[in-house]
Parts: sequence; C-alpha cells; structure tokens
Amino acid sequence: MIRWTEAGQERSAIWRSALDVPPPGRVIVADDRMSAATAYRLACEGTALLWRGDFHNARQLLDAMARRCKPAAPGSDFYRYRQARSQRARTLGMLLIPYAEGHVVPLRRAPDVRPACAEVYGPDAPPAVGQLRELLGLIGAHEWREKGVHVPALGARIHPHHGVFSPIRGEYVDLVAEAPLPDDRLAFDVGTGTGVLAAVLARRGVRHVVATDLDRRAVECAGDNVSRLGLDDQVEVVRTDLFPPGRAPLVVCNPPWLPAKPSSPLDHAVYDPGGRMLGGFLGGLAEHLEPAGEGWLILSDLAEHLGLRTRAELLEAFERAGLRVAARMDVAPRHRRPRDADDPLHAARAAEVTSLWRLRR
Repeated sequence: MIRWTEAGQERSAIWRSALDVPPPGRVIVADDRMSAATAYRLACEGTALLWRGDFHNARQLLDAMARRCKPAAPGSDFYRYRQARSQRARTLGMLLIPYAEGHVVPLRRAPDVRPACAEVYGPDAPPAVGQLRELLGLIGAHEWREKGVHVPALGARIHPHHGVFSPIRGEYVDLVAEAPLPDDRLAFDVGTGTGVLAAVLARRGVRHVVATDLDRRAVECAGDNVSRLGLDDQVEVVRTDLFPPGRAPLVVCNPPWLPAKPSSPLDHAVYDPGGRMLGGFLGGLAEHLEPAGEGWLILSDLAEHLGLRTRAELLEAFERAGLRVAARMDVAPRHRRPRDADDPLHAARAAEVTSLWRLRR
C-alpha cells in the first residue's frame, strides 16, 4: 500500500509496480501549478508527487525533470555510469499517477491505457497508484508488441512482450542464421527470451527445437511468437532453468552479456549477476551434448572492454567445463551507440565485437 494526505484526510491505495519498486514513504499531491525545478528538487529529496493535473502536462514535467538529471561524464567507468542511471531512475520514479478501477487513468487528456496495463498487471484492476515512468514504458512495450520487430534472418516479425529483451540487435541473430549446422535433428535453445533463435533454427530446417526459459513472461512470449510463425510442430517451449532433459547435437545460448547485478527485472536480459547463467550453461553443456555435438555461445566482449571479465577468464571457463573451441564467428555491432561520442561508455562500445563460439566436448 501507499499512503498520503490529501485535502486534510489520510488516503491509501494499492501500490502498483511491475518492476518490484517499493512504494515511496513520503508523498504529496501535485498538479499543473508545480514547476519543474520544484518537482525535481522534491524528487531528489525523496518526496514523491502524486499527480492530479493534466496527463500531457505530467509527461512534459517528467521530460523537464529528466533534462535536469546529471548524466555520467564521458569516459566514466561502468560503475559510475550505472550509479548515474540508477539515481536518474529513482528521481524520475517519484512522479506518480492514480489509477481508477479497470486500469483507467482519471486525469484530463489521459490515453486509454487499459490494453497495455492488462498485458502486464493482469485483468484484476482495483484502484491503485504507480509511477508515470513505468506506465509510459508499458505503453511503449504494448506498441512494440503490437507492431513487432522485423528480423531479416527470419523474414518475419518477432513480437516482444513487456520485460522480455527485444531482438533489436540483429547481428547476433545473423550469426545463428549463418553458422554451419552440425545436425538438423534436434537443438536446445537455452534462455530463449522471445524465441527468436529457436525460430531461426526451425526455419533453417532443424526438425525439433526445445526452447527453455525460467522467466514466465519469456515462456509466454516465446510461445506466442512460435505460434504466430506457424512453428508449433517444430518448436517446443518449456519453462525450466537452463537445460531440458537429455542430450542434443546442438545447444544454443545467448546469455546476458554483462556480469553485473541487475537493478530491476528488466535488467536480467542484460546483466548476469556473478556470471551465473554463463557459468551454468558452460558447466552443464558437456553433459547435454551428444558426442559430436556443438554448443553455440553467443557473447559480446563488451564486458572485457569494461573491465568486468577478461578473455583469459572466459577461455579458462571453457577449459574447466571440459570444452574446446572448434571455431568462432565475429561480427561488429550495427546499432548507433558505438558511433555516439557522447555516450559515457563510448570507448568500450566502439571496440565491441559479438562472437558465436562453437564449443565441443
């Protein structure tokens, strides 16, 4: 629950957060009369603002607060970069909006957010209070889910759900589309996410693909995409941690690329605390490969350029797991961030290479 005082009365409501953010302890009511400077100062001090004014004015206020957030300086190390982003998220998360029953936002000029909210929060929709920033993210995710992301390697669209990493970086998908298949009977796709790699393997002719993920949202998303693509007869989506039972001639994994602690559920697609998923995949790969099989590890070397992992440590992990490198395919990123000189992590991003490691027992 979240509690505040309004018109001299104590009020409370259900706190709504898909990201498991705790409710703020100090809340005041705000409207169109509040300036961006005041809103930013209060938010930095830990005071949340429950908005009662115009919805579009709230969005403009959030933008104005964002412009006041101090970014990490160019050349900052990874930890200062994350600290600045975390502080920005806390500050902007202090602008709150009310929900009436049925996922309705009872503010002037508020859009119809019911479909976007139902996809994430479910059909049960009592009155609540949540972050405006999160709601805008839900609206964007709903639009991506409706429109989908075109994947050239598939010649089709993948529709990401909220909280599931979108395959907007197509270079790693192209690696899986181009690597020589060791066998076309069976493949495991470990940590499938949207199911894009499982779909690519099926389109390449692999007769049975078992796609796994531990995240319920990812399992639902992958199942939805498999059905949209008409691949239900080839791709089986299973909710499990890492590997399904048995062995396969091909096991594919695209784990989170950075061994750091996620700060929200959405970060789990990017950050792998302590390298847990990478270590679990490598540690269990040999026993899930057929004797002549291959494990395809898709991994960026961004962690190496950020000083979070060395190439020697990665190669030692292969060796400890009883694996050898049969071959490696590399590709440079094609997105715009490596060309953005104002990005605090520009040097690391400009040097980044994504690799498909073909590993054998």
